[in-house]
Formats: sequence, C-alpha cells, structure tokens
Amino acid sequence: MTTPNTRPLPWEEIDSVLLDMDGTLLDLNFDTYFWSEHVPQRYAEKNGMALEQAKAQLYPRFHAVAGTMDWYCLDYWTRELGLDIALLKEEVDHLIAVHPQVPEFLERLRGAGKRVVLVTNAHMKSLELKMERTRLAGHFDAIVCSHDFRLPKEHLAFWERMQQREPFAPRHTLLVDDSLPVLRSAQSYGIGHLCAVAKPDSRQPLREVTEFPAIAGFGDIMPF
Repeated sequence: MTTPNTRPLPWEEIDSVLLDMDGTLLDLNFDTYFWSEHVPQRYAEKNGMALEQAKAQLYPRFHAVAGTMDWYCLDYWTRELGLDIALLKEEVDHLIAVHPQVPEFLERLRGAGKRVVLVTNAHMKSLELKMERTRLAGHFDAIVCSHDFRLPKEHLAFWERMQQREPFAPRHTLLVDDSLPVLRSAQSYGIGHLCAVAKPDSRQPLREVTEFPAIAGFGDIMPF
C-alpha cells in the first residue's frame, strides 16, 4: 500500500476551507458504480442490447467529455441517452455514503472559526439528492456549484468567478479535492494550501499522489 504524501497543515494561516464533494467528502463508489454499471444496465434495457455492448458504446462517450460541463450535467446525459438520469440516481441512492471522520472534521473547522465552503462540479439535482441523504448541508457557510458559472473547477476562470461570489484570500485558503486537474487549476489561481484525496473510492486501492500533499482520510489533517 502506498503511503499518502501527508504534510502538517499550518492551520493558523488558513482562514477559508474549500471542500469538494464527490470523492472528497463523499465516497466516490456511488458515482463509480452509477456510471460504470447502473447507467449502462438501464441503457442496455432501454435499447434491447447486452450490457457489454452498452458499455462499449457509452464508455467512449463518457471519456470524450470528461472534465467539461457536459460530463457533469445530468440534463445533458438525459438528452443524450434518453434516460432520466436524476431518477436513476435515486434508484441506487443507498450507496451514497460519507467518508469516515468527515462530520468530525467539519465540526472542528467550524469550532476553529474557519469559513467552510462546499465547492462542487456536481449538477444541482445530484447536489440536492446527496445533501438530502447525507444531511451535511448545515455544516457549510456556503455551497458553490460550478453549473452556476457554466465553468468546471478545472478552468482557471472558475476561480475568478468563484471569488466574485465567495470572497476569500487565496494565500490563506485550503482546498481539498480528489481531482488533480482541479488542484492544478487552483494552484495556478494562487490558492495557497492544496490537499489531494488519495482514496476517493472506498472500493479502490489507495492512489499514489506525489504532485500535492495527500491524505488517506481526514484524520490526517484534523485541526486542533
């Protein structure tokens, strides 16, 4: 097992904490299963084809738009596939799970006086479903959805628009995210403290991350 590249955080220098949702606060297993198995299964049933044939058709289409707003947009996939994607998510919502130690981490941040903001690429319908199932919404001072800006977090311009809505001092801000492209974008914008999630999916092995400090779980960076 690879040891995460964890470094102590200078909490006294951090005023704002920006947190990703899928793969960071929530177990990515839900999304992995949904897109790799559940959607292909329903697509195969709708179109009268074998599951493997559906996967062969869908996986390249998913890959082609990865990292764009289309990839994250449930309305886009509903139109493209002829399936009610939001409804399909509800069919497997029992898989939505919060990573260990997340509630304690959020409570400690608030107790330490940090401003805590959820910053997600997830579509609003997915965001609403997951907040309803996890009851985490009350832990945040604000929730920012990239669909409001029509730009994913992977784009530098996202952070410019984000700061117009949610003022923060980049040098005194921590971002925790499981996406390396997102962390690179935030680094280019000047966010001073960056942390990757080495195990976004509980069913997958620990990832080796060397480009940024990384954690296996929030116990690695629990404040105070």
